[in-house]
Amino acid sequence: MWRIVSAAFVLLSTCLSPALAQQPPQRSECLAMANAAPRAMPAVFRQAAATAEVEITYAGHSTYFIDTPGGVRIATDYSGAYQVGRLPDVVTMNRAHSTHYSLNPDKRIPHVLHGWGEDGKPAIVSERIGDTFIRNVTTDIRRYFGDDSGADMIRDGNSIFIFEVAGLCIGHLGHLHHKLDDSHFAQIGRLDIVMVPIDGTYTMSLDGVSEITRRLRASVVLPMHRFATPLDEFMRRIGQQFEIDRRTERSLRISRDTLPTTPTVIILDGV
Repeated sequence: MWRIVSAAFVLLSTCLSPALAQQPPQRSECLAMANAAPRAMPAVFRQAAATAEVEITYAGHSTYFIDTPGGVRIATDYSGAYQVGRLPDVVTMNRAHSTHYSLNPDKRIPHVLHGWGEDGKPAIVSERIGDTFIRNVTTDIRRYFGDDSGADMIRDGNSIFIFEVAGLCIGHLGHLHHKLDDSHFAQIGRLDIVMVPIDGTYTMSLDGVSEITRRLRASVVLPMHRFATPLDEFMRRIGQQFEIDRRTERSLRISRDTLPTTPTVIILDGV
């Protein structure tokens, strides 16, 4: 009898092993929340979420450091030129210019995520790292000077990165070179915080990036690529529905419960 039971157990384990080996696909809470109907949120959940703060630090150019409640440190558009405190655990990169990536990052950084693919294929990022789910939405980029390929743009050559942590949806538009269509917005989903390039020339026009900012309507807008455009010009373009909050520090601590009720452009001047 025992032999029969043992044989049955072995057979069952053999059948289940392939299924157990297949990990379920990662799920974006930001997409789920963007597509779901409004619903009541339990008070217990909101109370817990209030303690889960994310710290965002502007390092310079288009590099922001994101420190999560679980201790994960992320750096966006990482070239190694802008460093604040300890090395990041995760770096994301775009390849438009050398100030946005490094092909030789510090080997102690465990997770290096490229916004471009190999062999002409788009990058696909969908990773759970600690308490953060990281995904990307690919965009096209202009070609380098002297590239004789005959096409103006490299399809899927860059990425918008989205970081989902502590109930927040944080987006970094990267070195964006063109307007976004409906499919891009659908892939992005809801954003609570968005990092936006406002140079008006090296990425895209102020009118174009302002239109994207208005449509995303994130609670917090964090400008980057701030070297060329007067802030009041960007504010004039995005409209009066956005408030402005200029701070002398370089870091912002924020949770789901402390998001501003009115869309707000926050300038971290402590760089």
